[in-house]
Amino acid sequence: MTIRSTGGRVAAYAWFVFAVLNFVDLFAGVTGDPDYSATTFTIAFLLLLGCGIAYAVGLRPMIMGDDDALTVRNPLRDVRVPWAAVRGIEGKNAVTVRFAGPDGTELETRAWVHQTSPRAQAKAEARAQKQARKSQGPTLDLRGRTPTGFVAQQLNEMRDRHRPKTKSGAPDKAAAARTEAPARGTVTWSIPAVAALVVPLVAAIVTVVVSTLS
Repeated sequence: MTIRSTGGRVAAYAWFVFAVLNFVDLFAGVTGDPDYSATTFTIAFLLLLGCGIAYAVGLRPMIMGDDDALTVRNPLRDVRVPWAAVRGIEGKNAVTVRFAGPDGTELETRAWVHQTSPRAQAKAEARAQKQARKSQGPTLDLRGRTPTGFVAQQLNEMRDRHRPKTKSGAPDKAAAARTEAPARGTVTWSIPAVAALVVPLVAAIVTVVVSTLS
């Protein structure tokens, strides 16, 4: 199960195309003579910075669930949590995961993708309540009425499926015994994402400073 932002990816690729066309124009002189001045290189580094932002914000964010763990990838950090370490998944304004951190304390991460504004959440709940009144039945479960709620529901179902169980449905003590260390989630910085932002920014600043001093 992999969830990404379609709009974010489209915007990121659109920026990449825009940046490539500008690079060609700057250094090949499509609309004029090529110019290799400090200003040109500054503009080029700023375009690269924009590409770094497009990569970090548009392409990187993702929610992925596999047989072993849940992964939440945000612009600059990656969170990977074994299903046994997940303590709760909620989907309100954003998909929020509570889990046991590396030292055993409870941590929380909010997914970048599939965020819902409070106004959209309120409208979804109002629609669900209206449907419940019309059907004259019990109050409907409001989860799944927005994209964030639906994703949280799916992830909770995956968590329940991947918990070790015996044939009777009880927790598998043998499986738990084989795992001596308790399950823990990890939080790591994305080196490529940080580099994609820091390197062109520093290069642009250095170019401006050198051109000013020369």
